[in-house]
Amino acid sequence: MATMQSLIGLVNKIQRACTVLGDHGGEGMSLWEALPSVAVVGGQSSGKSSVLESVVGRDFLPRGSGIVTRRPLVLQLHKTEDGQTEYAEFLHAPRKKYTDFAAVRKEIQDETDRITGKSKQISNIPIHLSIYSPNVVNLTVIDLPGLTKVAVEGQPETIVEDIENMVRSYVEKPNSIILAISPANQDIATSDAIKLAREVDPSGERTFGVLTKLDLMDKGTNAVDVLEGRSYRLQHPWVGIVNRSQAEINKNVDMMAARRKEKEYFQTSPEYGHLAHKMGSEYLAKLLSKHLENVIRQRIPSIISLINKTIDELNAELDRIGRPIAVDSGAQLYTILELCRAFDRVFKEHLDGGRPGGDRIYGVFDHQLPAALKKLPFDRHLSTKNVQRVVSEADGYQPHLIAPEQGYRRLIDGSIGYFKGPAEASVDTVHNVMKELVRKSIAETLELRRFPTLQADIAAAANEALERFREDSRKTVTRLVDMESSYLTVDFFRKLHLEPEKTPNPTGPNADRYSDNHFRRIGSNVSAYINMVCETLKHSIPKAVVHCQVREAKRSLLTHFYAQVGRREKERLGAMLDEDPALMERRSTIAKRLELYKSARDEIDAVAWK
Repeated sequence: MATMQSLIGLVNKIQRACTVLGDHGGEGMSLWEALPSVAVVGGQSSGKSSVLESVVGRDFLPRGSGIVTRRPLVLQLHKTEDGQTEYAEFLHAPRKKYTDFAAVRKEIQDETDRITGKSKQISNIPIHLSIYSPNVVNLTVIDLPGLTKVAVEGQPETIVEDIENMVRSYVEKPNSIILAISPANQDIATSDAIKLAREVDPSGERTFGVLTKLDLMDKGTNAVDVLEGRSYRLQHPWVGIVNRSQAEINKNVDMMAARRKEKEYFQTSPEYGHLAHKMGSEYLAKLLSKHLENVIRQRIPSIISLINKTIDELNAELDRIGRPIAVDSGAQLYTILELCRAFDRVFKEHLDGGRPGGDRIYGVFDHQLPAALKKLPFDRHLSTKNVQRVVSEADGYQPHLIAPEQGYRRLIDGSIGYFKGPAEASVDTVHNVMKELVRKSIAETLELRRFPTLQADIAAAANEALERFREDSRKTVTRLVDMESSYLTVDFFRKLHLEPEKTPNPTGPNADRYSDNHFRRIGSNVSAYINMVCETLKHSIPKAVVHCQVREAKRSLLTHFYAQVGRREKERLGAMLDEDPALMERRSTIAKRLELYKSARDEIDAVAWK
């Protein structure tokens, strides 16, 4: 198995990395919460800050009356090699090393005031401090505001409840080790720390009791019953601490000298001499460290399980938002082309029926075009009065002799011209349907969502191509209509000539040449011919539109764009893959967390099973 300090040191390292990445909260249990740490709990003036300083061996915490600790202090102790210089680092000032611990105290005060102001308010935003020293054990300790019973001037009325809720949020976590600080010169039954610890840890498995101020007890009294577990039993042994006196603090007595004095106090004490080997701040630090080692060993399987689960979730999230793009132009070009193909697949699915939308094109041919053809004003154009006018104008000064051929041709040309409106409308409607399908396809191509610039480029290129297809389609359907005027179907009229007269004509074939009946028959003949042409165009226009627009869109919607992209410089390719800054930041954070979790898994495996 790993040595105690290497395993705990690794946990410290991982916890610090989690803190840097902000991976200590959110939904579910984070890696930070899965790793054990020590939460220091005590009433105001119980001596908990002095206990921490004794464990560290440095005088670095703010002092004063009332609430001194107004923000949680997450203190990570890192044991270094003997002879190395002691220094401290704050998470909010990561590039600055503090070797003067008086400056550390001032920075804690200033950073507290930055959030809470120079008041007696509290904040649950923690201060993160790391201390590197050969005189400490690897440990993560959280110093919490002291529990209080009443609000003083300048504090909100809810301060008592606010502090308790904050402290409770730390100690109720199952991986939190509770260091309950109680002064020996007060009744243990009234200890705020013990009361809260009993509520969140009724079995006492996570609670360590610490008695401070043993040297300040009234003469003739002692705390042996507490220290030996008779007054209040815990699963773990009580530890007595003797902190520096106020006079020693005022004289800046060295912490290492204070440790020696504390050790001497227990060894020479008539009441506590038999307990001296398990009293004092040094013993407390070792006890906590050993317990942490045992907890970590027990939790390794669950920690590894959490790490693996989180790695899977982070990989899935990276896949969802997209992996980082390579910086070389070849990889960028490949990525762009792959994204374009992904869009093209979605677009074709819309046209071919795999996704909704393509059926609207069929609706143009099956409903819109026939309805438009029915509304054409042939009744007005082929009315008896208009037929007479057109035929008479076509005859000029010389009336027709047998059949008004020029009049027929003018009437047919005029009627066929009306077909251009519905034909062009069909082209435009299909064009608009496909533009909408382009928009929907871009939105539905998941791979494209992270690249707004490329989305815009693809939309512009696709719409430009659709515009070319529309122009070609418009020319084609117009040509179809013009062809009907260019050459009339002669057999139709020959059959008309062979049909018998439907009305009697006693005075000869030319008797009613200029009668209404004559012109009605001409109009009827032209109408029959136009109906035949209408049936032809009703089938040929959709074929032309599909051939020129739909078929070409499926075959070559982005062909021109591919050619343009292939000629672009690296800088322009990179600009096309420009992403939303928020998404880039999200991916970077996920990638760092993923690297952290993978590294943590590898290091825990390497250290835990040596």
